[in-house]
Amino acid sequence: MKALLAVGLVLLGGCSPALEIDAVEWVSIAPGAVEYQVVDASGVQTEVIQRGFSIMRRQVSQAEYAACVEARACLPLDGALGQAVASNLPVVGVSWLDAWSYAQWLSERTGERYRLPGYGEWVLAAAEAFVDERPQVFDDARDPAQRWLAEYAREAAREPLDPTLRVFGGHGRNGNGLLDMAGNVWEWTDTCSGNGAFCGIRIAAGRHPSELSDFVRDPISGACSVGIPPSHLGFRLVRE
Repeated sequence: MKALLAVGLVLLGGCSPALEIDAVEWVSIAPGAVEYQVVDASGVQTEVIQRGFSIMRRQVSQAEYAACVEARACLPLDGALGQAVASNLPVVGVSWLDAWSYAQWLSERTGERYRLPGYGEWVLAAAEAFVDERPQVFDDARDPAQRWLAEYAREAAREPLDPTLRVFGGHGRNGNGLLDMAGNVWEWTDTCSGNGAFCGIRIAAGRHPSELSDFVRDPISGACSVGIPPSHLGFRLVRE
């Protein structure tokens, strides 16, 4: 299993530094309930995660994604990102479709099932790293614009993060032992926008949820998120 999940390091040889953390380190998350409010939601949602799950301690690395590209199971990334093969940095500039392709490829290579987490699962795993920024809600039927103004004020108060990528662990470790939760890399989830009737838009999880088209790689120039867009788009997987 370790050899398979570290296939990127084998294929790319000496192109990237050795990892300082176990490439197949997984964290078990117990069942639980979470509350959150996503973009354009009318209120707080409560989700009960009834089954425990295992999630990567870190995000998928550049070297690991490059191995999928080498196997012609994933599309190359755009521009200079396509040449990024570091084993101690997260892969960024990936769309939901890219992340899904990687999970499918890894599942086929290993015989196990890997997938993206649901947004509720990500919130549960993030623990105290998840910041629930709920705006003060004004439910006045005579003036519904008050809710919109409150949400706009919340978005306007956010400041862009330093986009510089840090090695794994550079944004700290949460109470569950996961690295870099809610850092400057937003992580794709498998959760659809709205009621799920149309799944062309997914939720990227980070310091605030962002709703993005599943083909978007650059959250700044190509996203439809509300307010300050994510700094980077990456992902980590759940193992079943």
